[in-house]
Amino acid sequence: MTAPDDTHGKAMSANAPHDSNEPESIIVPPRPQPERRLKRTDDIAEGIKDLIVEKSLSPGDRLPNERELIDLFHASKSTVREALKSLETQGLIRSRTGPGGGTFVGELSGSRAMELLGNYFFFRQPSIGDIYAVRIKLEPDLAASVIGHLTDADYETLQRTMNLYERPPRDRGEEYQQRLAELDFHSVLAELCPNPILGFICGFMHNLLRNLTICRHIYGSPNPVLREQALHYQISLIRALKAEDADAARRIMQEHMETARRYMEESEATFTRGFLRLDRKR
Repeated sequence: MTAPDDTHGKAMSANAPHDSNEPESIIVPPRPQPERRLKRTDDIAEGIKDLIVEKSLSPGDRLPNERELIDLFHASKSTVREALKSLETQGLIRSRTGPGGGTFVGELSGSRAMELLGNYFFFRQPSIGDIYAVRIKLEPDLAASVIGHLTDADYETLQRTMNLYERPPRDRGEEYQQRLAELDFHSVLAELCPNPILGFICGFMHNLLRNLTICRHIYGSPNPVLREQALHYQISLIRALKAEDADAARRIMQEHMETARRYMEESEATFTRGFLRLDRKR
């Protein structure tokens, strides 16, 4: 038996004759040709994504089996498996073995998406100034956007986050955890944002700060004034949100971000000078 040829088209023609006594074939419309030709594996992966959209499949729904995908895309078993593995790595599908097993539509969580995107900055880490330039532009709008969308349970979540740093820390470890909790307050707002793109970008900025080496040093440094400032701004922000005062929410968040940027950039410069002095002594 001749193996399927990867060079053929991936989909059956919609005009092909159809026997009413046979099960309906899956028709995948041709994709617009990109400027850069995709590898065959990538092309099939994109075709499977098209199939998910065309058939309105949801997370947990079963995909066609391997044999059906081979026939559908006129591809070899190894090529189809490689395409499925690629989608599984991206979190878009999941496979299960044993009784009731197969390949199913997955759902990529926001945290996993941020983790994957963060890999892009692994060797090109942004500066604190880069991150705060974005936060200052976006987070005032983020704060205003959640007005009218917060429930009593949402306010309770925000308050519980603030409770983690309402008292002075006992040691440097707790100082660090409190700084992360302050970021968590903003991440909660990002998750509640009705604009998923705005919320995701702001949440991603928070993740970048959590993962920057210099920020870990800064967050572990005692600074009671900073903690009190954060509490002041966040308490004021919650009052503005409850009053549904969008202008006040924007103003408070703007001031909060500008104050935080000044502190973080000054701290970054202080630590950098300290590292340089240590290097000279060696």
